[in-house]
Amino acid sequence: MASQTSNKTTAARLAGENLRIPGPVPLPDDILEAVGTQMMNHRGPEYADMLARMTANLKTVFMTAGDAYFITSSGTGAMEAAIVNTLSPGDKVLSLTIGFFGDRFGDIAKAYGANVVAMQFPAGQPVDVFALKAKLKAEKDVRAVIVTHNESSTGVANPLKDIAHAVKENSGALVLVDAVSSAAAMPIAVDAWGIDVVATASQKAWIAPPGIAMITFSAGAWKAYQTARMPKYYYDVAQYRDFLKIGQPPFTPCLPAMYALEVSLQRIVDEGIESVFERHHRTADRCRNGAEKLGLKLFPERRFASDTVTAIRVPDGIDGKALVARVRKNYGAVIGGGQGQMTGKIVRVGHMGWVETNHVDSALEAIGKSIAAMRAGR
Repeated sequence: MASQTSNKTTAARLAGENLRIPGPVPLPDDILEAVGTQMMNHRGPEYADMLARMTANLKTVFMTAGDAYFITSSGTGAMEAAIVNTLSPGDKVLSLTIGFFGDRFGDIAKAYGANVVAMQFPAGQPVDVFALKAKLKAEKDVRAVIVTHNESSTGVANPLKDIAHAVKENSGALVLVDAVSSAAAMPIAVDAWGIDVVATASQKAWIAPPGIAMITFSAGAWKAYQTARMPKYYYDVAQYRDFLKIGQPPFTPCLPAMYALEVSLQRIVDEGIESVFERHHRTADRCRNGAEKLGLKLFPERRFASDTVTAIRVPDGIDGKALVARVRKNYGAVIGGGQGQMTGKIVRVGHMGWVETNHVDSALEAIGKSIAAMRAGR
C-alpha cells in the first residue's frame, strides 16, 4: 500500500511540471489515454491493420516510397541497426560529428569494427559541407557517411540536404542519419535527398512514450545489406521486412507505445507535415526571441539553431547545474543542462512535439527569474 501511495504522489507531482527537456516529451491527454489501452494479440488481424496504417503514415512523414520499420528499442538501437545492416568490420566510415550524439554514432560503428574516420567540427557549429566534399575526394573507399541531423546536445541543426547531396555527388557512400531529435519536427525528404537509412525514436517530436525506434531503408541500403557482415539478430532488418509482409513484428512489441504512436502519427499526417514543420519553426523562434529579450545569449548562431531544442549560454558567474536545479525546484520547469564538454556551460529548452506557447514562455520566465535571484545572492 505504501508503495502505491508513493507512486501516486510521484505521478501527481510530475504531472504538474513543465517538462522542457529535449525528450522524452510531455504527452497530451488523448495520447496518455491511448497508452492505457488494453493489450492485443500482436499476431492477430487487429495488430496487422494498425501496423499497416502506421507504416503508411511513417513513410508519408519521411517522404519516402521505400521501406520503413518499427523496432521496440531506444533511438540508439535504431542507430545500431543502421550500422549493422549495411556495413562489415573494416569498412571505412566517415563520421561527421558536432557534439555528444554525433560522437555516439561513431562509437557504435567502432564497436562493430568499422574503420571510423572522424570529422570533428567545433561545438556550436554545423558540418562544413565544403570541407566534407574535400574530405570525400581525399579519402578513398568510404563505405558510409554517418551524421546526426540535429545535435540536441548543442542545439545545432546540420544542413542535412546539402550533406546528403555532397556525399552522393562525391562518392558512392551510403548516407546513414541519426534523426532521433529532428524527425517529425524538421523536414527529411528521404528519397529526394538520397538518404539510405534514417534512425529515429518515439519519445521526441513523434509525441509518444519511449520504447519504439523507427528506421527507413533504401534500395541502396538493401544492396549493402547483401554484403554486410556485422553480427546482428534482434536488429536484423530482414526479419522486420519479412514479418511486415504478414502484418506482424518479429518480436514482441511495446504495445502501449505503439498505441500512442498510432494516434500521434495519424495526427501529424492529418495536420499536414509542412504545417507541422512550420509550427515547430515558429515555436523555436519564439523561444530564441524570448531568451534574447531576457538578455541571454544563444549558444549557436541563429542560422544554425535547431527547431526542436534551444541551447542558451549560462551567464558568467552562474552555476549551470545549480540553475537547472533552481528552475525546477522553484518553478516546476524541467530544463536540460549541458552534456559532455558543455556541462555547466549551457542550458537547453526543448520545444518539440506537443508544445503550447505558455510552455515555452513559462520556462524562459523561470530561467530569467532564477538567474536574477542567483545574481542577487538569494
